[in-house]
Amino acid sequence: MRTQKKIEYQLSLSGKGLKGNKTQAPHSSAQASNSTSYSRRRLSESEWELGRQKIENFIGYCNTPVGQLCDLLVHGHYAEGYYDLPLATTEGALIASYQRGAKAARLAGGFTSICIAEGVQRAPLFILNNLHDSLQLQAWITDQRSVFQKITSQHSNYAQLQSVHFQPEANRLIILFEFSTGEAAGQNMATFCTDAICRYILENSPVAITQFYIESNYGGDKKPNARALQNHRGKKAIAEVTIPDAVVRKVLKSDSESMAKYFWNQSVAANLSGVNGIQGHFANGLAALFLATGQDMACVAEAAQGISRIEAVPGGIYAAVTLPNLICGTVGGGTNLPTAREGLRMMRCQGSDSARRYAELAAALVLCGEISITAAMAADHFTRAHRVLGR
Repeated sequence: MRTQKKIEYQLSLSGKGLKGNKTQAPHSSAQASNSTSYSRRRLSESEWELGRQKIENFIGYCNTPVGQLCDLLVHGHYAEGYYDLPLATTEGALIASYQRGAKAARLAGGFTSICIAEGVQRAPLFILNNLHDSLQLQAWITDQRSVFQKITSQHSNYAQLQSVHFQPEANRLIILFEFSTGEAAGQNMATFCTDAICRYILENSPVAITQFYIESNYGGDKKPNARALQNHRGKKAIAEVTIPDAVVRKVLKSDSESMAKYFWNQSVAANLSGVNGIQGHFANGLAALFLATGQDMACVAEAAQGISRIEAVPGGIYAAVTLPNLICGTVGGGTNLPTAREGLRMMRCQGSDSARRYAELAAALVLCGEISITAAMAADHFTRAHRVLGR
């Protein structure tokens, strides 16, 4: 059983504190496992100046209520045990829904969630005189792998060049450079290293290059795209859980057959609308988590693509999500802002392998939401929940 703890969550320019929720301890109905309180504070002068350093035309911070998802039980390669996650949102019913999914999974033994791949891409475009020159440049670049790796190491202490892929189109050549970026989300890191490599190509190319762009718009940066489900960008994480019928009935207030039937029907309807992937609402949980932990919010556009599955199996339901585009990090960007630091500390996502741990927790979080909303739709209590909890 988890011991009682206190976590301070810094609230920018807030005159009101937040009280954490008390939740039932795992495997025990008698004691509360987690009593969390948040301190009430205002920004220090140094924290105010940090905002000024981060952006242009700085005028202040905006407030969003932060809630806590408690006792998320995860078994992964980098995350193991019970976790609390901060969720920043103005949508009533959201945290209650995700908490319900977390409880159902906890009673079923927890989520398996694994970060299976990672890599951040930049896709520059070279325009040449003709197709022959394009193919010749591609062949020459293929032989420069070791040179590119050396250039990468000269421009970043953390980035490593993992692969180089090509997309030729007549006299145009798109090159997809993929990097590992340590604990950082790494988009700027990938840009700087790619730019240095491209300067080398421009200076040493065996054929004439008439035009160069650092990004061709092929990489999928901050937008839904068809490549997303076939590859990975950022972290690719998969989470799964099998929930017994008894837990489905008691916690989710639904039944396995109804949930599976609804999921199939909503998948067909989503396909008719042209949705890229199959899911209920990945963006809901990801946006709340990203905002609370200093991630680049625009990356939700690509991170919220993926595949969700809910199927009836003997004795319960099997549920899983695959998220191939989790652009996330635990250092750099907005992660050193006061609230983001506290959010990452709450998640135990600091230090070595913390970005991979973050991805595994994010996938488990998303699956909480998929399970809960499917149950709500199948049992027709979605509207009632929002009428009661929506503000």
